[in-house]
Amino acid sequence: MTTSQPVVIAGAGIGGLAAALALSDKGFRVVVLERAPALGEIGAGIQLGPNAFHAFDRLGIGDAARGMAVFIDQLRLMDALSGEEIANIPLDQPFRTRFGNPYAVVHRGELHRVLLDACLARSNVDLRTSAEVIEYHQDGSSVQVRLQTGEHVRGQALIGADGLWSNIRSQLVGDGAPRVSGHTTYRSVIPVDQMPEQLRWNAATLWAGPKCHIVHYPLSGWKTFNLVVTYHNDAPEPVAGLPVDRDEVLKGFQHVCPVARSIIEHGTNWKLWVLCDRDPIQRWVDDRVALLGDAAHPMLQYFAQGACMAMEDAVCLADCAEAYQGDLPRALLAYNEKRVLRTTRVQLQSREIGQHIYHPAGAHAELRNSILRAKSPADFYDDLQWLYGGYSENLAA
Repeated sequence: MTTSQPVVIAGAGIGGLAAALALSDKGFRVVVLERAPALGEIGAGIQLGPNAFHAFDRLGIGDAARGMAVFIDQLRLMDALSGEEIANIPLDQPFRTRFGNPYAVVHRGELHRVLLDACLARSNVDLRTSAEVIEYHQDGSSVQVRLQTGEHVRGQALIGADGLWSNIRSQLVGDGAPRVSGHTTYRSVIPVDQMPEQLRWNAATLWAGPKCHIVHYPLSGWKTFNLVVTYHNDAPEPVAGLPVDRDEVLKGFQHVCPVARSIIEHGTNWKLWVLCDRDPIQRWVDDRVALLGDAAHPMLQYFAQGACMAMEDAVCLADCAEAYQGDLPRALLAYNEKRVLRTTRVQLQSREIGQHIYHPAGAHAELRNSILRAKSPADFYDDLQWLYGGYSENLAA
């Protein structure tokens, strides 16, 4: 399947590097073009369901990923008004047996480093920085991309893994700017000893309140806690990584119980993001060009599946390239068909659980509490089978 021309990947985030790794394993030469001047990943913690570990194992980095992960004991849902537990999902051996892999939390930068190191070790992966792809042209047998520098790079296919504001998507789909949700997320990372002692749980904990929620979990070998808090403030425009003071963060949480609010009071160096996604689309392939990850199906954070979906995309894409013996136009169409319904479901249900699980008030919140309190661990596992199930389930429509 090797040819004189590489597969070109726009973007060296988690999805782009996973795609490079997966394709290199199938014998393809890969050129990764990253717009930033250095290779790295911003942000803090992310959650990884068993489906992420299915992908890690297929990418050959399962041991490295497990080595830097924190394996938490449960997913815990708390009522941010009363301070009472609503429900929890145990993540112990029955969970791991059911889904074939664990649930964990990691620092985004540490996960990116694992993928980057694996790519750097491959002689058939070429990583280039300060190389933003502006547009592409096809001639039936190859794709040529133009970089912001004016340079041109030719390959046998182009994978747009260039994120929410993808230049490749802009040309391929042309659907304009992302959809602004009006929800603003604030992020902080604090040393463990600055987390209130009574809240140092080995859990991914969600405090759900009217039009707001708080999430916290341990990171980096229990050296720090990741704090992520979100509220509806009808923010009109996208913002990413803007520093803000603690008082601004607290504005959206004056109505929650003191113990939940105390989490925010311990946070420092807060930064804000206005959450955005896009409506699902049925086709993200144009002959030898395909989208991947957030460029194809950007989603809100509420299912904690953005990175997981991108890595699943990468594995599926490489499998299709192998199955079609390097006939990439056919392989990309097959990849699109296998992935579109699953990613659409995650996109739309991420919106729904944000409204109906994370942020309801009054009778709506009471109904949520009643339904979730009645569920057993086995009930929760049944609900999650479609998302966390085995490799073949995750790639099938």
